[in-house]
Amino acid sequence: MAADALIDSGAIVAMLDKTDPWHRLCQEAFRQLHLPLVTSEAVLTEVFHFVGQAQSRMENAWKFVRSGGLVLAKVDHDELPQIHGLMSQYWDRSMDFADATLVHLAKRESVSAILTIDHADFSTYRIAGKRPFKILPLDRPR
Repeated sequence: MAADALIDSGAIVAMLDKTDPWHRLCQEAFRQLHLPLVTSEAVLTEVFHFVGQAQSRMENAWKFVRSGGLVLAKVDHDELPQIHGLMSQYWDRSMDFADATLVHLAKRESVSAILTIDHADFSTYRIAGKRPFKILPLDRPR
C-alpha cells in the first residue's frame, strides 16, 4: 500500500470542524499530499468519539472517511506484540493505542510523514526506533 502519509484523529477532527484552530492548516496540508492517506481502526474509533453525538457531525465524519482521502490499514492479531512494545517503550509519554498503531504502520508501510495536531508526541516517537516523523502541518495555529 503506497501512501504519502499517515493521518491521525486530531487532524481528521480539525478538518471536519471549521471552528477548530487547526482546521485551515490541516486542510492545506491534506490538499498537498498524494491521497489516500493511511490510518487505523483505532484512529477512526477516536474520530467518531470526538465528533460526538450530533448526527450531522457523525454523517460529516462518515462522508470524509468514505471519500477516498484515506485508507484503513488492517492491523493483524500477530502484530499486537509490536504495538504493545511501542506502548511500553513510550510509557512516559502515555502513548495510546491509536498512536501506537500509527507508529507501527509507519514502519510496516515505510511512511515517515504524518498529518497530526499532536506535534509533541509525534516529534518524540521514532519509526523503527530510529527515524523521526515528518510532521504536517509544519505550522501551528496562531
